[in-house]
Amino acid sequence: MDLQTYLRILRKHWRVIPIVSLAVLAATAGITYLIPKTYESQLQFFVSTVDTSNNSQLAQGSDFLQQRVKSYSQLLKAPVVLQPVVEKVGLTTSPSRLAEQVTTTIPTDTVLIDVTVTERSPQTAQKIAAAIGDQFPKTITELERVSSDGQSPVKVTVTQAPTLELIPVSPRPIRNFALGLVLGLIIAIATVVLRHVLDTRIRTKDDVERLIDDVAVIGTIPFDAEATTAPLLVETGPLSTRSESFRTLRTNLSFVGTAERARTIVMTSSLPGEGKTTTSANLGVVLAESGASVCLVEADLRRPRLLDYFGMEGAVGLTDLLIGRADLADILQPYGRHQLSLVGAGQIPPNPSELLGSPAMREALQELSEKFDYVLLDAPPMLPVTDAAVLATITDGAVIVVGSGLVTRDQLATAVDGLDKVNARVLGTVLNRMPRPIRGRYYDYKYEYHPRREKATFPDGPIDWGNDTIDDRVNHRAGSVVAEADTAARAARALEAADPA
Repeated sequence: MDLQTYLRILRKHWRVIPIVSLAVLAATAGITYLIPKTYESQLQFFVSTVDTSNNSQLAQGSDFLQQRVKSYSQLLKAPVVLQPVVEKVGLTTSPSRLAEQVTTTIPTDTVLIDVTVTERSPQTAQKIAAAIGDQFPKTITELERVSSDGQSPVKVTVTQAPTLELIPVSPRPIRNFALGLVLGLIIAIATVVLRHVLDTRIRTKDDVERLIDDVAVIGTIPFDAEATTAPLLVETGPLSTRSESFRTLRTNLSFVGTAERARTIVMTSSLPGEGKTTTSANLGVVLAESGASVCLVEADLRRPRLLDYFGMEGAVGLTDLLIGRADLADILQPYGRHQLSLVGAGQIPPNPSELLGSPAMREALQELSEKFDYVLLDAPPMLPVTDAAVLATITDGAVIVVGSGLVTRDQLATAVDGLDKVNARVLGTVLNRMPRPIRGRYYDYKYEYHPRREKATFPDGPIDWGNDTIDDRVNHRAGSVVAEADTAARAARALEAADPA
């Protein structure tokens, strides 16, 4: 994935980022509140030799001390030093536990030892550091003394008295919140990207094209919440965004296989609920609007719904034709003012696959293709049953309706593979229920009319439009045209009556 893909993913799921970030910040605040406060007290030791009478001895002593200091820093945390400290301060802890609270560091190329003591009380930390400052020089003197009455060649001096820090070193709220914010953003971005990678559902046109290279996406239908209550375009209006998307599908379908135009087409999907029946109905409507003669066949003999959308009776239909109980003329039902006819499913048979693949079905399709320019068969989905695959072998091809966000890549690939196995022709796919973009919008195919005063002249005189919308203008113009046609018709009848010859 390139950078633009990542940006598109983040923009699509941007709400996840602040939610996860705030959750991590809240967890950070809780942890910061629950962690006990700890304080530090620091002191510093300087290690030197007693005899520095000449430069040679001074140089040798310096090398000696730099080697010794490394051992002294470890000795600081030994029981020989810390046990007296525990007794002097009156601590209830053991020397080994106290050693965990003591940190020693040696600056490079020096004979200095920096000691840091951490404790939950700043006063206690200072007391422990002060006790170490008293005890450590004594311990070194005793250990480095050659004899019981001799002098130690090493001297340890406290160069920095124990400090009293009233500001806790842990926890640090500002630092913790900054780290929590950065960590929250990283987790949020990783969650969004991982969710996208693991999500195998088909959502965009690119998802379909990457999955099946040799099958084109011939239409994208935007999601419309009113489609469930008003599935037909005749109910939503001819100028809606959804209507234009189906007109685009109609145009693209006419260019599929231009050498031999597909006339008998199976409309199917991978799963139920992807919108194949709605797509079939509206595609038939827009094809009929273009002047073509269209027959919509309710070929789903298991759960027929096509005629319900048109409000038609389906007691007699395709099954009656296939078993010879009715003729084609008996089951054809015209709809609307265009050349659109429907064939219902009829009674539900016990053997739908056998009926749809029978010679009688082939004859029916042949008769329908001779009578209509387009025959659209609303078939069942591919994965539950084999009816659509059977029909695809005796028609010009199949169109697969893909429900955005409803079907996975594996399911769509299985549906396409099922058609390939029977050597059926896949004309293309229609991506249905496409979500509208977050930024921008689809524009309806109509212009917004801004109110202003203007004049227009029509056959019935000048008209003051006032604040009328563009639709009002169209309706008025249509009325004027009808009036002109009516006047011309009356004039023609008058001339015919005056001169019958």
